Amino acid sequence: MTHKKSYTLGELADLLDARLEGDGSVMIDGLASLREASPGKLSFLSNPAYVSQLAESRASAIIIEQRFSDACPSSKLISEKPYVAFARATRLFDNAPVAAAGVHESAVIHPSAVLGSDVSIGANAVIGAGVTIGSGCRIEAGSVIGEGCRLGVDNRLHANVTLYHNVSLGNRVEIHSGAVIGADGFGFAFDGKLSVKISQLGSVVIGDDVEIGANTTIDRGALEDTVIGEGVKIDNQVQIGHNVKVGRHTVICGCTAIAGSTTVGEYCVLGGGSGMVGHISVASGVRISAMSLVSQPITEPGTYSSGTGLMDTATWKKNIVRFRQLDSLSKRIKELEKLIAQAGQNES
Repeated sequence: MTHKKSYTLGELADLLDARLEGDGSVMIDGLASLREASPGKLSFLSNPAYVSQLAESRASAIIIEQRFSDACPSSKLISEKPYVAFARATRLFDNAPVAAAGVHESAVIHPSAVLGSDVSIGANAVIGAGVTIGSGCRIEAGSVIGEGCRLGVDNRLHANVTLYHNVSLGNRVEIHSGAVIGADGFGFAFDGKLSVKISQLGSVVIGDDVEIGANTTIDRGALEDTVIGEGVKIDNQVQIGHNVKVGRHTVICGCTAIAGSTTVGEYCVLGGGSGMVGHISVASGVRISAMSLVSQPITEPGTYSSGTGLMDTATWKKNIVRFRQLDSLSKRIKELEKLIAQAGQNES
């Protein structure tokens, strides 16, 4: 089933902790951009570049900072952080289907599994032995929860999510389709002829309010657990290796790869397509630019980048030649510095 809601502007002001300027009885039935909004819609302004669109917007109301209020002819919800208020508003108007509580007849649930109240289990889902699922959880079609997993309350696993054995989820965790949590870490020991598999004896522990994107994989630990802290947000197609620790409220953008036994601090942002080698630590408050490779520990907060900026191919090819010459150029400079130093000593 779906849910569709409408609110008076006065109700929205209370729900969004915003100050109302205008008619509180106006009905709002959805959200829209400044340019595309029609009457009955709520919009927002967070980027000053779009101030010029305020005068012509047909939105019934706009979430806006006080400093731009005079430029807005319509009703307003005044907020210090309009984009955050808009994010909260999207939750109020979320139109994603909400599954009713109950177990689909095609689901396979082990007799020893324990389901809390108001749980929904979708078609062809499989729940293993010893699993505990907290109240309000939604397990959608085709998802598999392995033996011994523990799920807190109000979690949502979209279609075709796989949790291997003994994975632990906190409360209000959302995992999107195709994600695999708790597969074996990539561990092998080479005996001279063959790669001998190292059994992965740890698991994955995920904190409260974590969101994990579609087709993301988080490997279980070799001995200790892989740990994803409270409030972490992980985009689609991210790879997190075994024994990785990710601190609270860190954001990991799409196609990022983190090698095993790496520790990432709190409130970090890892740009899309970035990578981290294994066995390093990254301090809290670090921001990594897109497509950067982190190959050594980072001990101080700040923004870090690697790689080369975009340029035309002909220039790039010339620069690559120079890059290859850097080592020899460095040695030549050191020799010149020695010669200059010696010449100075001789003159004195």
